[in-house]
Amino acid sequence: MYAITGITGQVGGAVAENLLAEGKQVRAIVRNAGKVTAWAERGCQVALADINDADALTKAFAGTSGVFVMLPPVFDPSPGFPEADQMIESMGKALLAARPGRVVCLSTIGGQVDTPNLLNQLHRMEKVMNGLKLPTTFLRPGWFMENCSWDVAKVRERGVISSFLQPLEKPVPMVATADIGKVAAELLLSAETPGVVELEGPERISPARIAATFAQLLGKEVTTEIVPRDSWESLFRAQGMKNPGPRMQMLDGFNEGWIEFEGNSLKGPTTLVTVLRKLIEPGT
Repeated sequence: MYAITGITGQVGGAVAENLLAEGKQVRAIVRNAGKVTAWAERGCQVALADINDADALTKAFAGTSGVFVMLPPVFDPSPGFPEADQMIESMGKALLAARPGRVVCLSTIGGQVDTPNLLNQLHRMEKVMNGLKLPTTFLRPGWFMENCSWDVAKVRERGVISSFLQPLEKPVPMVATADIGKVAAELLLSAETPGVVELEGPERISPARIAATFAQLLGKEVTTEIVPRDSWESLFRAQGMKNPGPRMQMLDGFNEGWIEFEGNSLKGPTTLVTVLRKLIEPGT
C-alpha cells in the first residue's frame, strides 16, 4: 500500500496514476472525500486527514510500504512561514509515528538554498524530514512547465506573454508534472533510497522559447514582454497579496541564477510542446 498526499493535484495525481499502472494499491489522503470519487471508483482507499492533523495523518500513513508527501502551496505566506512550519511539524510527527517503509518528499530546485525566498518553506521541510532518520528521498523538480497555464488566456486574446522570468532569452530548468509523478512513483518502488533526486526536462527553456512554442501551436504571432522589477510589489499587492516579498525574492533567485540544482539533474522526456498542446487543447 502506498499513501499519496495531494492526489487531487497534478503531481500527486500523476504519482497515483503511475502506481496504479504498476498494479499497486493506493491510499488517497484528502480533506474532503467528495474530491476523490474517481480515485475511489478505481479501487483506491480513501483516508480523510487534514495536513495539520498529525493524528489523522498518522492513521493515513500507517501500514504503508511508502508515502508521497508534499506541502500544499502557500504563495502568500505570513512573515516567518508559520503556515508551512505548522504543516511540516504535523507531517513530521505523523511520519515518525507511522514509520512507513520509505518516504518520497516533493521539494524543489533550490531546496538546499537558505537565502530568503518563497522556496524556503521547502528548505525548512527538508531539514525537518532529514532529522526524522527515516528512509527519505527529496525530489527536487525545476519550474513546472504547467505554470504556462497562466499565460494561455492572454496569448489567445492578445498574443502576448508577460514574463517575470528575465532576461527573456535566459533558459530556466523546467519540467512537466507527468515526469515528476513518474519519477516519484519509481522512487517509491525502488529498493534504493537516494537522498536527493533533482529533475528537469530534456532541455532548458526561456520565456522567448515559450512564446515561440505557443506561436507554433496556435499559428499566430506571440511576443513576450518583461514585467519590470520595480512594478512587482504594487502588482502583487493589487492582486491581493499581503506579503509579496518572498515571491519576489524567489523570482530574483531564478533570474540571478542562485536558485539552481545542487548536483547533476535527471532529464525527464516530456517536451514543452507536449505540455503546451495539452494546455491549449484539453483532452489531447
